[in-house]
Amino acid sequence: MADQNGESHQNGNHETFIIFFEDLRLVCKLDALGREILGIAIPAILTLAADPVASLIDTIFIGRLGAVEIGAVGVAIAIFNQASRITMYPIVSITTSFVAEEHSADKMSIELAQKVEANRLNNLDLEASTTSNHVNETTSESTLQNASKTPSMQVNAAATPRKVKRKIPSATTAIIMGTLLGVAQALLLIFGAKVLLRFMGVKTDSPMYIPARQYLTIRALGSPAVLLSLAMQGVFRGFKDTTTPLYATVVGDAMNVVMDPIFIFIMRLGVRGAAISHALSQYLIALILFLRLMQQVNLLAPSVKELQFGRFIKTGFLMLTRVIAVTSCVTFAAGLAARQGPIPMAAFQICLQVWLTSSLLADGLAVSGQAILAYAFTEKDHKKAITTAIRVAQMGVVVGLGLLVIVGGGLYFGAGVFTKDKNVLHLMYLGIPFIAGTQPINTLAFVLDGVNFGASDFAYTAYSMIIMAIASITSEYLLAKARGYIGIWYALIIYMGLRTVAGVWRVGTATGPWRFLRGRMLS
Repeated sequence: MADQNGESHQNGNHETFIIFFEDLRLVCKLDALGREILGIAIPAILTLAADPVASLIDTIFIGRLGAVEIGAVGVAIAIFNQASRITMYPIVSITTSFVAEEHSADKMSIELAQKVEANRLNNLDLEASTTSNHVNETTSESTLQNASKTPSMQVNAAATPRKVKRKIPSATTAIIMGTLLGVAQALLLIFGAKVLLRFMGVKTDSPMYIPARQYLTIRALGSPAVLLSLAMQGVFRGFKDTTTPLYATVVGDAMNVVMDPIFIFIMRLGVRGAAISHALSQYLIALILFLRLMQQVNLLAPSVKELQFGRFIKTGFLMLTRVIAVTSCVTFAAGLAARQGPIPMAAFQICLQVWLTSSLLADGLAVSGQAILAYAFTEKDHKKAITTAIRVAQMGVVVGLGLLVIVGGGLYFGAGVFTKDKNVLHLMYLGIPFIAGTQPINTLAFVLDGVNFGASDFAYTAYSMIIMAIASITSEYLLAKARGYIGIWYALIIYMGLRTVAGVWRVGTATGPWRFLRGRMLS
């Protein structure tokens, strides 16, 4: 009997994995679900792409100041981005899911209240009609007029709903947490600039030290705005609104591009001008998002008891652990490449940036999947949940196949844009099969992260990532030692492959929040 149950369970798991291949013909169909996914994903992708484009324009302006300045700013930006990445990823991911859950629950409670009110009005009409049959004609006419007047007035009042601001405690909590984290990050970067720059190899006697410290400390003043903006982006994503963050980001980045030459050249502030311009643009983005959010959410409504600091901190710690595990794998790989020498490091850095930048398309799908799934799980709409998970996973593979061709062809024919050094180019060409060939795996891994976030499966994603990081770092060390530069890329394939397996495994084994799939397979 036990063997039969075990065999049945194994078959059930096997059948569950097959669901990823269901309805493949619909992967590119613009049905209701397809339009909903793309409606969220496309603005999210454009928002994610806007900042790198603005940073590229920044680099062009700063590059006119000289090699020392651009090198100094490059180091400062690397420090700032690393600090922001550690704090921003947890708060955005958590906020999106929590706000979507609360918003969906609030909608369901309003719909329930409307149904109850409609039933009450129907009962009033029925009572008025029954009473009219037991009185004289004159009294009946008067009673009917009075009775019908009251419910009709109530119906009319109900038919014209007032625009009431939503009460979303998670939104208020996210804004407070984002502001506090931003202030903490600013203080860390300002007072720890000297130590951080030294850690990056820029000592006080280096010509890059003064401009790097100037840029880092001034740009750090914009940290509260950066983290606040990201928290509010998470709120809007929770509302399935990625258009508002896109609008705010484009306006802010456009102002940054306009102000750059004014502050850098006309006002002769150099790298300080670039930092001031960037910080001000971040405050503009935060202001736009805050004003738009104030129109939709009553941010002052929740009491201290309703705020969810405990839930945010607990889940945030899990996500922070995950981010550290992820960055450790990539950072360790970069360190191994640096030990190979300046030429392998240069080739690795260029390829790595292309490798990471191409993930923007997958991130957009991940955001879309997370938001839609958070609503589906809150509403216990299991059919919508699994259909969405399958569709975004399949779309991720399609996007990955497209990126395989674009990234592979782009690097093969356009590698000379990055460098003219023949030795660096040779190593870049060796890395192209790895960078391009892993795109389908990468996009599927990133999309499945969004799927598991949408199911609020944060603990699984954190703990599985820790295990994968240990295995990946071990493989990086061993393969780099055995195969050198190419060995590092083999190890990174293992790293992304393990991330993909972890994402597929959770859904495919029908465990955690996906237990409902077991009943689906049995039926």
